[in-house]
Amino acid sequence: MPNLEHPAYPAATLLHLESLVPCRESQVSMLLSIFGERQQFSFPSIFIYGHTSSGKTYVTQTLLNTLQLPHVFVNCVEYFTSRLLLEEILIQLQNCSSETEQISQVPCDNFNDFVRLFKQAVASQELEDQTLYIVLDRAEQLREMEANILPAFLRLQELSDRNVTVVLLSEIVWELFRPNTGCFEPFTLYFPDYSIGHLQKILSQNHPPEYSADFYAAYINILLGVFYMVCRDLKELQHLAALNFSKYCEPVVSGEANERDTRKLWKNIEPHLKKAMQTVYLREISSSQWERLQREDGEPGQLKGLSAHTHVELPYYSKFLLIAAYLASYNPVRTDKRFFLKHHGKIRKTNFMKKHEKTSNHLLGPKPFPLDRLLAILYSIVDNRVAPTANIFSQITSLVTLQLLTVVGHNDQLDGPRYKCTVSLDFIRAIAR
Repeated sequence: MPNLEHPAYPAATLLHLESLVPCRESQVSMLLSIFGERQQFSFPSIFIYGHTSSGKTYVTQTLLNTLQLPHVFVNCVEYFTSRLLLEEILIQLQNCSSETEQISQVPCDNFNDFVRLFKQAVASQELEDQTLYIVLDRAEQLREMEANILPAFLRLQELSDRNVTVVLLSEIVWELFRPNTGCFEPFTLYFPDYSIGHLQKILSQNHPPEYSADFYAAYINILLGVFYMVCRDLKELQHLAALNFSKYCEPVVSGEANERDTRKLWKNIEPHLKKAMQTVYLREISSSQWERLQREDGEPGQLKGLSAHTHVELPYYSKFLLIAAYLASYNPVRTDKRFFLKHHGKIRKTNFMKKHEKTSNHLLGPKPFPLDRLLAILYSIVDNRVAPTANIFSQITSLVTLQLLTVVGHNDQLDGPRYKCTVSLDFIRAIAR
């Protein structure tokens, strides 16, 4: 992809920016075009959306900081009421210049007061001649605030008569934001998920200086080959890469292999990646504990007090729900009839089934499943009749809160949420007893 170009910024600055945000050149180029010159009026509001770990927050922050554009950045989860949110914006705005005295509190009761105080702050900071950017991360929380907050932010440029652009960052689409009464439509920009090639390129940039880039790239390729089907989260993959690299290097350090012996390196790392597969997203142990386990060649359960999950006492139906979730995650859909129906008839083992019998589903990781499949398995493994009451659904929510289940996709999707079981077989055996 060609280098970024913009007449308002030096080529060296844009080249540095491109190196900081790899694989997001098209999105950065689009944002540069929208921003325009520093003194030009930009769009009143920009809505940036995409799945988690698609680079929305990082790219926006890096772009504004590298180009030294005046901006305010607020996380709507941290400032969860309209008053906290408005006051934090004013505080950051009045503290953005190091020459001014630090302001600890700016009382602001409603949006009318905010517009008045905002205009005063812009004048005091001498920002009338350039665009000010207000970035609201996790913007979906605005829907939980007063009904006028979201429409007012979208029209802040008009209400304040100032050169300001409000940037909303969210994981959900704009159609789920749009108020029933109608509002000003923002410019929308989509950040797609990183492809496996993008993840390979980004993760390979962090190679240690004592090893060659090709050696580390081969390690990343092995890591993605194992985890890509169950984990697309860039931060989690970075954590896994840093955690397991020392084990991958052991044969090279001991002299048993060189950097080109990929087969020997793979045989050494494979069982340890399988252990790590059981704790993706859970962070049951610290990095130092994991390294100690690798040196001692032990199992994760050997550390005393290792996992809070082993001490969780679950309600009666939650145990069956978790067992059903594990079965749904690791068994193909085509086996449900054979496993959970008493009179399923004769089922022939097709060539397809025989071909895949030798593949370990535990090595491939948990697969997502819909809610109706989870409930169908639950009804078949519980002896007594279970009604789909609010109590059952609340226990599913509790399992998600405890991170024993993880939600794949958003609840607002038409096909409903999909889940994955995130616990190991040993944990399932423990609660089954």
